[in-house]
Amino acid sequence: MACKWPFDCMTTTISGQIETPAKLAPHNRWTRLDLAVLPYSEALDLQYRLAAQVQSEGKEGIVLFLEHAPVFTLGKRGGCENLTVSDDFLDKHGVTVFKTERGGNITYHGPGQLVVYPLIKLKTAGLGVADYVDCLEEVMLRTAADWGIRAERNVKNRGVWIGNDKLGSIGIAVKRGVTLHGLALNVVTDLTPFSWINPCGLTDVGIISLAEAGAADITVARVRERLATHMAAVFNIDWEGAT
Repeated sequence: MACKWPFDCMTTTISGQIETPAKLAPHNRWTRLDLAVLPYSEALDLQYRLAAQVQSEGKEGIVLFLEHAPVFTLGKRGGCENLTVSDDFLDKHGVTVFKTERGGNITYHGPGQLVVYPLIKLKTAGLGVADYVDCLEEVMLRTAADWGIRAERNVKNRGVWIGNDKLGSIGIAVKRGVTLHGLALNVVTDLTPFSWINPCGLTDVGIISLAEAGAADITVARVRERLATHMAAVFNIDWEGAT
């Protein structure tokens, strides 16, 4: 399936053939899990376990809302060549490096950045891969707008942008029809670690957060609630089991 734009960062990888239903399925029920700040490896293990439940136990979807301890993640395209500091420097600053199966290049996750991992069956949701990524972008665009921030899509790079500065990233994988990974939206993130890499392998872009863009009275908790509301509307779902 061809995507609408090229994926240069945190891109899509697909295992197996995904059928593309004609439209969103009506009112699926997804389970929402609100989690603490987690090391990347723990969150990834949890994704795998819960994705297996979605695949085998008939669950329509499970969505994780969390923040990560500081980590650089590498995609299938690599990314070590775009890390501009030494291992000793990273050790000193408490930042780990983790190789993932997602597409794309290197990016950063850390406290103050809202990370959302939907584990859903695309066919049950009535979505193709490109449609799914469009929906994730739409959720972030609407969330930014709640704080008066006008973000946009970029015809060359997926995610949401304010001018030449990236506000939110998307990176997914699909295995046996179930999505993994998801979106990362900079809320009150310390953006300093982004200066230690060429984000997404790009050297001519900046990184911005909602706070730096001028959002007032903003917290990850507040953004989490607004984003969950917009996700329900965009994906035409109801939440159950919110924690």
